[in-house]
Amino acid sequence: MTRVVSPLRLGVNIDHVATVRNARGGALPDPVRAAQLACAAGADGITAHLREDRRHIRDTDMRRLREHLTVPLNFEMAATDEMVAIALEHLPHAACLVPERREERTTEGGLDVIGGGIELAHKVEKLAHAGIRVSLFVAPDEDQIARAADIGAAVVELHTGAWCDLLAEGRAAEAEEEFARLRRAAVQGAAFGLEIHAGHGLDYASAETIAALEPVRELNIGHFLIGEAIFVGLEAAVRHMRVAMARGRARLGASQAA
Repeated sequence: MTRVVSPLRLGVNIDHVATVRNARGGALPDPVRAAQLACAAGADGITAHLREDRRHIRDTDMRRLREHLTVPLNFEMAATDEMVAIALEHLPHAACLVPERREERTTEGGLDVIGGGIELAHKVEKLAHAGIRVSLFVAPDEDQIARAADIGAAVVELHTGAWCDLLAEGRAAEAEEEFARLRRAAVQGAAFGLEIHAGHGLDYASAETIAALEPVRELNIGHFLIGEAIFVGLEAAVRHMRVAMARGRARLGASQAA
């Protein structure tokens, strides 16, 4: 008999709809409309990253998302006093704390939870006290994950970017080693009582693969889906992603029954 496995949620990041809008100025394309289309196609939640330099998502986008969404909003943010204050104003379902540098094109690497010290712990506590579910975006590193549990995070989101880059470069042996790190990190985090999410650089194939890791409860995917939407439409891209994730989860169930 095939064992029933836990469902896998999909969070869709709509940052780069705002990137296209900001390249020209004005109000279109509207990231809120994109969020609503993604939800209609099967997204379980929406992620938006309000950066310090406002390069894509703007403060008004966060307000409108909070007003119009009927699914959980995940506020991706740097661990700064400014962003904590904005999160406390809007009270999203979740806040995912990420490292952020002005010169980077996208989030590079995981958050240094250990180096964040007592200041990071205080920010996590403040957000959690307001009823916001706190997630920390981390590399698959045992020490960082242990520290995330110590300071009261509810979730760790494993940075899958290094693994996806190795896959794209055809470095199969190194990609296999990195995936083994992700697997160990997922198991370790779950043992600490953390909910495990994963994201960064995922496409249909890599999402299907990581969906077969039982401790993973949610994938957060943005850039790939928005890119695919240019060719097939956002709703079709999200539906295709759901199918890929379901295939991976089904493989997990079949392997457990064997």
